[in-house]
Amino acid sequence: MSLNDTPRANRLHIGIFGKRNSGKSTLINAITGHNTALVSDVAGTTTDPVYKTMEICGIGPCVLIDTPGFDDEGHLGLMRVEKTRLAMEKTDIALIVCCDEYIREELYWIDLFKKRKTPFVIIINKADQIINAEYIARIFEEACKERPLIISAKNKTGIENIREEIMRKLPEDYDAASITGNLAGENDTILLVMPQDIQAPKGRLILPQVQTLRELLDKKCIVSSCTTDKLDQALANFVKPPKLIITDSQVFRIVYDKKPKESMLTSFSVLFANYKGDIHYYAESAAAIEQLTENSKVLIAEACTHAPLTEDIGREKIPHMLRKKVGEGLTVDIVSGSDFPADLSPYDLIIQCGACMFNRKYVLNRIEQAQTQKVPMTNYGVVIAYLTGILDKIEY
Repeated sequence: MSLNDTPRANRLHIGIFGKRNSGKSTLINAITGHNTALVSDVAGTTTDPVYKTMEICGIGPCVLIDTPGFDDEGHLGLMRVEKTRLAMEKTDIALIVCCDEYIREELYWIDLFKKRKTPFVIIINKADQIINAEYIARIFEEACKERPLIISAKNKTGIENIREEIMRKLPEDYDAASITGNLAGENDTILLVMPQDIQAPKGRLILPQVQTLRELLDKKCIVSSCTTDKLDQALANFVKPPKLIITDSQVFRIVYDKKPKESMLTSFSVLFANYKGDIHYYAESAAAIEQLTENSKVLIAEACTHAPLTEDIGREKIPHMLRKKVGEGLTVDIVSGSDFPADLSPYDLIIQCGACMFNRKYVLNRIEQAQTQKVPMTNYGVVIAYLTGILDKIEY
């Protein structure tokens, strides 16, 4: 990935939902302008969500999600519907596609999106085939006070109206969030402390480092970087102390002990906790560590899926730190990628990674799930800062 690329997690996620054979895949192809999704007259052709990264004029970088039909049946069908529900949690704007007057299931899913405060656009497809499109539109309008768009994805008519409606439904502050927020501005001097362990891809930086560096350059900051072993030398090169030091959370204490008192300190993980989630809730939840015992259970949730490594922060370092404080009997379960238990009640604490691979909508859904079930949830960087005694001394 180059510095000019927009990571998938930072793109607007547009989910396409509807019954089997309603034309969702054809609509994806009409919007993208080429055959992104497999199209067939056989109901249920889409068996897993298909994610298409693209740019839409006027909207910008986005991800289109083609989902299995939410009316699927049988054992495998129910599994596919569950995949659709998971895609719903990642969706920033939903396109609800319908092509008949039996709209009970569409209304059910619309209600789910309303509860999540997710904007949606109702689309009546196959206007080239059905004769009662206006009648269906009136039913929807009466039921949910939303006027549907009438289109033909096959003939590519009405597609521009969809783009305009998506733009209209975009929240005014969408994509207004900043990784560094008010911590950094033009001409500020910033030092990045970036130890390169075996988790970093050979010859590359990890994604949070790349995204943070790009934002700082866009803000016209003056940026320096070093590895932990060169921190003393890097600090000596500054005429006056850097305004802000951003470090890898794993070396929080080392950097804190060496930093000038004038310099603010934070970490990449803490910045992403604020950028993707709810940093204040994470900080409050960290206090739950004091209530943990050897009989407690902790869930660690990684966004990435990778083979365990000896230096792995989530699988090795944080569990070791927690057991050192609580006791070796502490149970720590690990989930990765989109795996996340529906029932969180067995856990006394959830620790989410920086979530650079997830969009903010999905992370906030996880937080809401934890809050609803009254299970405290925090973040890698916040936990490390808490365990090293500096959570009240860092910035976010």
